[in-house]
Amino acid sequence: QVQLVESGGGLVQPGGSLRLSCAASGRLLMLYTMGWYRQAPGKQRELVAEITSTGRKNQPDSMKGRFTMSRDNAKNTLYLQMNSLEPEDTGVYYCNARGKGSLGDYWGQGTQVTVSS
Repeated sequence: QVQLVESGGGLVQPGGSLRLSCAASGRLLMLYTMGWYRQAPGKQRELVAEITSTGRKNQPDSMKGRFTMSRDNAKNTLYLQMNSLEPEDTGVYYCNARGKGSLGDYWGQGTQVTVSS
């Protein structure tokens, strides 16, 4: 069982920045691929960035440049630094832990990010 708690969302003006945090707890955390997803209103959830248990990062080209993910293993925390935010970045941002086989797939409750003037 893995618990994920996101924080750091809020209202920001276009061009602004936010840093999201995901505090993870549970067993065998190092065996999970950890990542950030987002879901804009009326759209499907999409990958922002992820990092595997071996440290390999995966990020869609559309997310590169403005979104930077990092992981603090000592704190069991995943971060997402978001810069130059645009209104199209508005949505709920979710933390995900994906394990192989019986380890399971877990989601946080999500944190709302609203980019608006």
